[in-house]
Amino acid sequence: MEKFTSFLKASWEEITQHVTWPPFNELQANTTLVLVGSLIFAFVVGVMDFVFENALKLFYQSF
Repeated sequence: MEKFTSFLKASWEEITQHVTWPPFNELQANTTLVLVGSLIFAFVVGVMDFVFENALKLFYQSF
């Protein structure tokens, strides 16, 4: 148990004193960037799925 409490104390010290936290406006900008990128990626994957699904339907219907 002593090792665990020592770990928690060292972790808390690391987080509060040694980590450089970005400003709030930078966090907002990065969050927006990740959200937009994720939506674009999801759209591209959805379009690819739609195209492949319809291409395979046409292919199988030709037999």
